Amino acid sequence: KAGGMGGASMAYDSGNSAMMNNPATLALRKEGNNFGLGLTVLMPDVSANNFMGDPNADYSSGGDSYLMPSVSFIRKQGQFAYGFGVVAQGGMGTEYGSGDLMSPYEQRSELGFMRVMFPLAYQVNDALSVAGQIDYVRGTLDIQQMADMNGDGMPDAYIDVSDDSDFDGEMSGDGWAFKLGAHYQINKAWSIGATYHSKTDIDDMTGSGTVTALPPSPVPSYDGEFRVKDFQWPETYGVGVAWNVSDKLMLAADIKRLMWSDSMEDFTFGPKGMEGTAPQNWDDQTVYMIGGQYMITPTVALRAGFNYAENPVPDSTLNYLFPAIVEQHYTLGVGWNIGGGHTLAASLAYSPESEQDSTLMPVTMTHAQTTWRVNYNYNF
Repeated sequence: KAGGMGGASMAYDSGNSAMMNNPATLALRKEGNNFGLGLTVLMPDVSANNFMGDPNADYSSGGDSYLMPSVSFIRKQGQFAYGFGVVAQGGMGTEYGSGDLMSPYEQRSELGFMRVMFPLAYQVNDALSVAGQIDYVRGTLDIQQMADMNGDGMPDAYIDVSDDSDFDGEMSGDGWAFKLGAHYQINKAWSIGATYHSKTDIDDMTGSGTVTALPPSPVPSYDGEFRVKDFQWPETYGVGVAWNVSDKLMLAADIKRLMWSDSMEDFTFGPKGMEGTAPQNWDDQTVYMIGGQYMITPTVALRAGFNYAENPVPDSTLNYLFPAIVEQHYTLGVGWNIGGGHTLAASLAYSPESEQDSTLMPVTMTHAQTTWRVNYNYNF
């Protein structure tokens, strides 16, 4: 539902997805049970152009489709709503074949975050609802890349820390986070919502991999454990408003703040005990979201929205393996109450191409993105 409305979700009942948005809105529903299944298909279109200043060196990433499933169950009983949800929160990657980027080896990244969420929402009265939530969080990562192990500015080794799984990574770490939420119904037409998501506390990601020296490099080969130290999802907070213009039309708008400067100041990775630290210096990011829903019939809703967030990645640390530079998303969605407790919702988000020049390594990155979402829910 929120996916079709530009991501705006803080101040109205966005379904079981409220566990990722504002869990206090779980208390807005009628008594009963809700079971949900969902699938998100993320389709990035990433290219590394003008590599090392060569205008003919343009390479497209083969990482163009990532599947992110979800399952959830929420029960509303009296003034309480509670349950669980399992969702692939996000992540993506890039894939460049051997021969690309002046490398004899494949280079790729694949990052994923998964949450198992346990919300408890409480409807204090007809106007106010509050919530607290505990999240178990798992982070996974694959990396295959050329590396400068001697620090002389030239690649002298190839690092391979990767597995063959589409839903996991060779390196992984587990931890916890929490969320708080509130929702207030000002009057029949207007409501506001607010939420706070803590920074995750995930253990260092670890896994097995290799370092292969590139002749005539004196770098010793290595086969053993690798580690990524203190890689976290950022602290996030937001506020939103919803306006029921009429029985058919609802408008919503949110502002969300992600504190990347704390969680993405550095990236520390390498053979365990010999990790190297690369500055990242990401900026904090403000996301502006706006959307609307119109009921064309009592059972069919059309949705549309837009969101914008300035790219947080500085030119000086932009890496072709992690080009998180998209800024705008245009969204469309549809919802259908089939009857008998069954509902379907689908959305499409399109992010037009963003372009950025990296000064870390001479390259121009482009990144566009299409995201499909579909959810089935059963109320009983």
